[in-house]
Amino acid sequence: MKNRYKIGLGGGCHWCTEAVFQAVTGVSLVEQGYISSQAPYNTMSEAVLVHFSNDVDLENLIDIHLQTHASTQQHSRRKDYRSAIYYFDPEMKSSVEAVMISLSRKRNKNFITQILPFHAFKPSRASIQNYYKTRPEAPFCTRYIEPKLKKVKEILKND
Repeated sequence: MKNRYKIGLGGGCHWCTEAVFQAVTGVSLVEQGYISSQAPYNTMSEAVLVHFSNDVDLENLIDIHLQTHASTQQHSRRKDYRSAIYYFDPEMKSSVEAVMISLSRKRNKNFITQILPFHAFKPSRASIQNYYKTRPEAPFCTRYIEPKLKKVKEILKND
């Protein structure tokens, strides 16, 4: 039986983030909602919980996250859209830190994405979960989600 892991990812709209990680092979579940960490990051921010098998390369998963939201710049809505990776245990924290260093060098970028301990999760209301899967032709989906899904295919193809 494969090991299952879980990580929290926040950056942009959780509709987009949900669709991005639902498109990744080896991801078994994406829970859309809001995540908080410890103070001063204890306010709820749009994010997803991604459940994945040990077949999924953590560096690939984080690379997809960093390349599908504004991970290198601050903006006025960062309180609602915190660029973060939420870990559940010290081992995952160490792995994420190593991956972030590797990707920063590889991409020659200074990521603002924070590595934070997970504290709490609140799911989105049922009517907006699986947003892309239930309404792919919606203007929001064609304008914002489709380009991110194309980017995911490019990243996975080059892996």
